[in-house]
Parts: sequence; structure tokens; C-alpha cells
Amino acid sequence: MMRQFELVERVKSYDPAADEDALNRAYVFTVKAHGSQKRASGDPYFSHPVEVAGILAGMRLDSASIITGLLHDTVEDTLATLDEIERVFGAEIARLVDGVTKLSRVELQSGQTKQAENFRKLVLAMSEDIRVLLVKLADRLHNMRTLRFIKDADKRRRIARETMDIYAQLAERIGMHEMKDELEDLAFTELYPDARGSIIARLAFLREKGGDLVPRVIAELQKTLKEGGIDAQVSGREKSPYSVWRKMQRKDVGFEQLSDIMAFRVVVDNVEQCYQSLGVLHSRYPVVPGRFKDYISTPKPNQYRSLHTGVIGPERQRIEVQIRTREMHEVAELGVAAHWSYKQGAPKTEGPQYRWLRELLDILEHASGPEEFLEHTKLEMFQDQVFCFTPKGDLFALPRGATPVDFAYAVHSEIGDTTVGAKINGRLAPLRTPLQNGDQVEIVTSKAQTPSPTWERFVVTGKARARIRRFIRTQQRQQYLDLGKAIVQKAFRQEGQEFAEKALEPVLKTFEVETVEDLYVSVGEGLHTGRAVVHALHPPKPDEKPRKVVPLSEARGRSKGKPSDTAVPIRGLIPGMALHFAGCCHPLPGDRIVGIVTTGKGVTIHTIDCETLENYADTPERWLDVAWSRQGDPDQTHVGRIAVTIGNEPGSLGALTTIIGKHAGNISNLKITNRSQDFFEILVDIEVQDVKHLTNIIAALRAAPSINSVDRARG
Repeated sequence: MMRQFELVERVKSYDPAADEDALNRAYVFTVKAHGSQKRASGDPYFSHPVEVAGILAGMRLDSASIITGLLHDTVEDTLATLDEIERVFGAEIARLVDGVTKLSRVELQSGQTKQAENFRKLVLAMSEDIRVLLVKLADRLHNMRTLRFIKDADKRRRIARETMDIYAQLAERIGMHEMKDELEDLAFTELYPDARGSIIARLAFLREKGGDLVPRVIAELQKTLKEGGIDAQVSGREKSPYSVWRKMQRKDVGFEQLSDIMAFRVVVDNVEQCYQSLGVLHSRYPVVPGRFKDYISTPKPNQYRSLHTGVIGPERQRIEVQIRTREMHEVAELGVAAHWSYKQGAPKTEGPQYRWLRELLDILEHASGPEEFLEHTKLEMFQDQVFCFTPKGDLFALPRGATPVDFAYAVHSEIGDTTVGAKINGRLAPLRTPLQNGDQVEIVTSKAQTPSPTWERFVVTGKARARIRRFIRTQQRQQYLDLGKAIVQKAFRQEGQEFAEKALEPVLKTFEVETVEDLYVSVGEGLHTGRAVVHALHPPKPDEKPRKVVPLSEARGRSKGKPSDTAVPIRGLIPGMALHFAGCCHPLPGDRIVGIVTTGKGVTIHTIDCETLENYADTPERWLDVAWSRQGDPDQTHVGRIAVTIGNEPGSLGALTTIIGKHAGNISNLKITNRSQDFFEILVDIEVQDVKHLTNIIAALRAAPSINSVDRARG
């Protein structure tokens, strides 16, 4: 644990103007406040805030952030109050501590809704001051470093999953790559220990086999650049186990097929030298096609700038080279923390200056609840980018697979709402066309247009989906309102009572609604009947059977339990229609799908790329446009099929089944299709939740040394 004078000296080393007295007081305050409290590891509790402050000092943050790190748990876990902190340390520190404390309070409550609510509050807090996020990330990093001391395995996995899904991605979004890599690797250790162990063993084998290969490559790159007149600093680093695993998943390849496990970094003085270095390397070494990316002219959303290229470099090795200036390197490592200025007074810390954060706030405004917000923001944050231009040359970064509708919403919400067509590179194109890097997109709009519900099937950005869903909800509510009002008026007439809207107000509490409009909507949805409303106002005579009033919360619960089309995992089908999944392609939630109407059998669901669909090319009337429902049962399983080649040696089949079981897959069928002296080829049917679940299993199997190849089986 860092001692008091060490922390102060570290901060003063990069910020001589830091408030030494306040740092000392904060250190003493947290030690006294936490007193004899202990952590799960048995260490004194105050060691945690001190380590968090140390992490923040490593990022070279201002003294207000360091003090917040020291005090971040005092309001939550000790007798200290926010008023006391404001009195002793000032309003700025109190505001930052309050921001972090509010998040911690929500985090203590478990469950998907609470996790989503926690993330929503985090976005709001960091939109006011980005330092709240920096302290939160440092807090999470130290908690992950000590995660092994928590005895409850389920709790460890929940924390690791949340770290992987949310905090690592936020660290990447503000450009803090070192922190992101460590958070991901610590979460990976907890979630997939076997896969990580296997990848580490393979990396160690490559290191041993290569011997002093890395220093030799660095020396030759340096010599080549010097001959080209460039004095550069060259270094090499190995990819983290998690980034290796993720690339195996994303590119659907085995370990041996990865070409950039080693990345080499060239740091030069200015932007001109970046492009000169690129020219020198490309003229000396063969270029790997499709591996060049220019993030200097088109930076990533987190302001990361660099040139990336793949070459067949020294000693015929396929390597990735990243070329950047010293300033770009500092931003790449420290992200938003690299922008801190100590000499020009207080830094700009307001969150809305970050465009991606403004987009999250826009989604927050249009999402119907925390879970939907979490879903849309994951879409917004976690995908690779394509860069597209407006006719005027304005650049927009969108997730891979984005369409002109996504582009329209990125330009402006109103443009998205009124989109009727699009020109891509000057030619009219369907709205569902996936955009490519460098496309120029022109959106055609009409004031008479409104968002189409069908757009939701192909848009990929959270902002677009949130706006479309909000419009559908508003439209649906109006339809329910009109229908409900008509039902209530008819019920009053049938009961011989006079109808008056004002008269309905006394029974609103009975039905758990706030306004008369809400009451009409609940009747239109079928949650209440018109007669129940009449009887609540005018109780029937003793000889008549009264209609029981069901509270709205109970009615909604019942409606969710009723068999309906949302219980079926497919949208676009008539309720009650017979449905089965094709055995040729084994479609899973997450696949793009199509329905084929079969006489006497109902509808058969195929993946969009299933070869069997060629048989129906001449009968387009049998094709149905369908999609997976997001409201399907999360516990429902589907069968995915994989083709595996394993070595013919003791324990290889056991390793296969163990890995599948450890990743919550259930083998429903296993068939050996070919066997030889060295290898077995096997088809395995596995019960999984969706495509992502199956992809995780495939990636874990690929990481196992005894398994030669794994692919999803088709046909």
C-alpha cells in the first residue's frame, strides 16, 4: 500500500501546483473514517481508497481527482457525511464524491434492471464531469485486481461480466487503452480461465520458439527507417490473451491463423514523418492486403490517432506496425487523462464535449426504460467503425453494418425521422444497404414521412433504434387510447349510464393509473374491461354480479403470462401458426432468418444464407419476412450444430465435452462422421441461448490444444 508521503510526492512530481495540504488531509481523513474496517482479503479497508488514488496518480490526474479517489467510499461506508466533506474539502470535491457515491449505492443492488439503472446513472454523472468516470474506473480496476478474495463464485462472475460489458468499453471510449486491456484481462481470467490458460501457454510456446525474434525485428525496422532518413523509436508488444481470444471470435479463425499477435510501434516527431515512415516500410516490405488503416486523417471516436499497416516484415514475419507521434502515443495510452492541463487553470471536464457521450444522452432521452437504454448503448459502443461522408464532406463514424437510416439519424434526429430514400456515392440505393468505408451518403427527406416500424429490423445504431421504438410506442399508445375510449363509452351506454370524462377521475387510483388517458390506454390494451370501469363508478345492484377490478400491475403480469405472439421467439408470424426450425442450418437467435411456408407443416425457419433456400427461388410467394423477437424467453434454448476435428488421442473427446459444459452448453447429439489414424471429424448438436453463446463456445474450443478445428456446421 502506498504511504502518505509517497502519494503526495507522486502527484507533486507531475503537478507542482497540487494542493499538498488537501492531499495530506484527505489521506488522514479516509484512514480515520474507515478505521478498523476490513476488506474480503483481510487488508485494512482504507488500503482500497489509497490504491485507487495511486492508480489516478499514475494517470497524472489533478489533485481534485486524487482526493475524490481517497474519499470515494467514505459517505457510503463510514459515518462521514457529504456536508462534512464539503466543509473540509470544498464544493468541487463534494460534488465529485457525491457522483461516485450515487453509482456505488445502485451497484449494491443486483439484477439486470439494477445493472441497467446503474449504467444510466453513470452516463448522467459523467456527462456532468468526466472525472467521475475516471475515479469509477480506477475503483473498478482495484476491485478487479482483488476479485479473487470474494468467496461467492456467482458474485465474482457477475462483477467480471459487468466489467467486460461496461467498464472496459467505457475505458476504451475515453481512449484509456492500458486500463481497458487490464480490465478485460482480469475479467477474462474470471470468466474463461481455461481459454486464457490455453492462450497463455501457446503464446509462451511461440516466445520460446522465436527466441530473440522480437529484438531482431525491432533492430531491422529501426535500421530500415534510419536508411530512409527517419530517426524513430521502435518497440514491440504482445497482444493480451483477451484480444487474441476476441480476434479468434471476430475473424472466425484458429490461433495459428492470426497474423498480428505481435504489434510493433514506431514513434516519430511529427505527422509528416508518420507518412514518410509508412512510405519507407511499404517500399521495403510486401504489404498484407486489407491491413492498412489511417486513423490520423480519420481518428476513432475516442480521438485515437495512428497509422496501422500489415507487412511481411523482417525475417519473413507477418507483423502489424503502428506509426504515431509522441503526442498521439500519450493520448493512445492515457486517453482523456492525457488532455489534462495544469498550467492553464481548470481543465474542461464537462462530458457533453465528447460526441459519443452526447449520443448516449440522446438515447437516454428516448429509451422507454433502463434495460432498453442498456441494450441501445451496447449497440452504440461496442462495434467496429465505418467512416462515411455527407455531400459537404462532413465525416461520421458509424458501427460496421450501419445503413443509410443509421447515417440519417447520426446527422440529425429529424433527418432520420423524415428519411424517404438515400443516394450512396451518387446512386440511389435501398435504405437497408450496409455502408462501406469512404461512402458518400446523401439522404432524401420528406416532411410527410414518419419512421417505419420495418426500419427496426435492419438499423444497427442505438440512437436510430431508440428513436424508431419511441415513435412506434407513441403511435401504438394513440391507437390504444382511441380504442379504449370507444370501449368505455360503449360500456356506459350498455349499462344505461351517462358518460363524462370528468367523472372517471375518482376511480383512477383504483386502476393504478395517473390520468384518464392512461385508463383508456389500459382498456385499449385489454388489461381492463369497459364494464369494470362502469362498475367502479356505479356499483351494480345486489342481484347483479359485480365486475372485479384488477390492479394494473397484476393485469400487466397476467397479460405477460398469456400465450401470444411475443411468446413465440419469431416476429412477423400470425399467432398460433405452426413453427419449426430447419435441421439443415440450425438457426439461432442473432442469425438473420427467413420463413418458408410448407403445406401441412406451417412455417420452417432458415438462416438467410442456407443453401436449401435455392430450392424455393422460383416460389417467392412462400417466403415470409421474419425476425427474432427481443421479447423471447431468455431461458429458452435452441440447437446449434458445430463440426469439430480433434486429434485421435486419449482425453481429446473429454476436453471437448468439458469445455462445452463449462460454457453452459448442453450436448444433445454427437456423431462421428469420419475417422482416420490421426483425426476424428465430429458433428455436435449443442443447446445454446443464441449465436453469441455458440460463438463463445467455438472460441473456447479453438483455444484448446487438442482440438484441431471448429466451425459452425451448415447443411
